[in-house]
Amino acid sequence: MDKDLSERADDRDDLCKYNQYYADIAASIQSVTEELIVNLANEVYRLTGSKHLCLAGGVALNSVANARIWQETPFDELYIQPSAGDGGGALGAALYTWHTILGNDRRFVMDHAYWGSSFTQDQIHLELTRRGLKFQRIDDDTKLVEMSVDRLGSGKVIGLFQGRSEWGPRALGNRSIIADPRNSGMKDGVNNKIKFREPFRPFAPAVTIENSQAYFDIPVPERNFLARFMLMVVPVQSNKQDVIPAVNHMGTARVQTVFQDNSPFYYDLINTFGSATGVPVLLNTSFNVAGEPMVDSP
Repeated sequence: MDKDLSERADDRDDLCKYNQYYADIAASIQSVTEELIVNLANEVYRLTGSKHLCLAGGVALNSVANARIWQETPFDELYIQPSAGDGGGALGAALYTWHTILGNDRRFVMDHAYWGSSFTQDQIHLELTRRGLKFQRIDDDTKLVEMSVDRLGSGKVIGLFQGRSEWGPRALGNRSIIADPRNSGMKDGVNNKIKFREPFRPFAPAVTIENSQAYFDIPVPERNFLARFMLMVVPVQSNKQDVIPAVNHMGTARVQTVFQDNSPFYYDLINTFGSATGVPVLLNTSFNVAGEPMVDSP
């Protein structure tokens, strides 16, 4: 993509003015929702005394409210399944049957969301050929990472399609659009020219787990499953806010921590980008346009 991504859409100001009324309503609903969730969580703790809280349902995907649970309740650990809405209920039913009804041991820990469809290199090659598209096949992952980092560093935007798709609403590096978070014009550019969505919408940062606390204030990052699944908003460290402007939303970010054992290619890509630029963070957004589901198949 060679266009100037910082260029503003002609009707942006009019759209922002039109949108303000609905933005105010949304902000009010959000505020009330946060208070209700925090109050309910504190009441659960009062009744149970448990230091561990598990949430489900679509409201549990509210990343700002989830951060307030960490900040304003006594719980030490918080778990939310990455497909916490109706679709994820099937997993809960299966695990309930396995553990409670059949009495089996609890062995499964869902520490990643890569449970969706996958496709072979031959299937992808066939689809590209059938559509007459230009492509280059790179079988060496190290070379592919280096080529991707070169493009990201030169201001290009990349569609990343690999492995099994994510289960749930968050793109976590397998069906993602990625870009350089250091580029202050990237947020407006990707919103206007690629995603075709409202200009106020922020983008999420993906960071290697080892570097996560240097850039973000994440509670217990190694054990924080919410950050793995991009399910909480955290403060950006004050000395890093100007370093990653494209993913810094008023001093906060909905961060994803990336682990090498769960996503080796994505981890290496972020790590190599960090070695090349000094910033081991990438802008990550779902591989789709506004109003459409995430890309799944070739």
